[in-house]
Amino acid sequence: MSQLVRDYIELVWNQGRTGEADRFLAENLIQHNPNLPDGRKPLVDFIGGLREQLPLARFGIRRVAAEGDLIFVHSLFTAHPEDRGTAVVDIFRIEDGLIAEHWDLREDVPETTVSGHGIV
Repeated sequence: MSQLVRDYIELVWNQGRTGEADRFLAENLIQHNPNLPDGRKPLVDFIGGLREQLPLARFGIRRVAAEGDLIFVHSLFTAHPEDRGTAVVDIFRIEDGLIAEHWDLREDVPETTVSGHGIV
């Protein structure tokens, strides 16, 4: 299951191959992102628009964990190579071999942290 999510992020998000989204996403995807409606098509349209605006954007996966039908991905999203980026945690629920549900949290990467440890 974690390879499904890794491939989805690399092919659909990083490479912009939205025509392959049906290999990864359930048509009736349940979306918990407050800015997106449910369904595969709205997400694919969003990704296509984002890729047009930010062709160098990418998710660099740092950690993946799984529990039952859930896959957790901790990544660094950058809009362009010089971008400090945004730390992202995505949670995907897998059903019948497809991503059926999605949650995400984001935090801008600060210049410094009190502990000196990065957030990604």
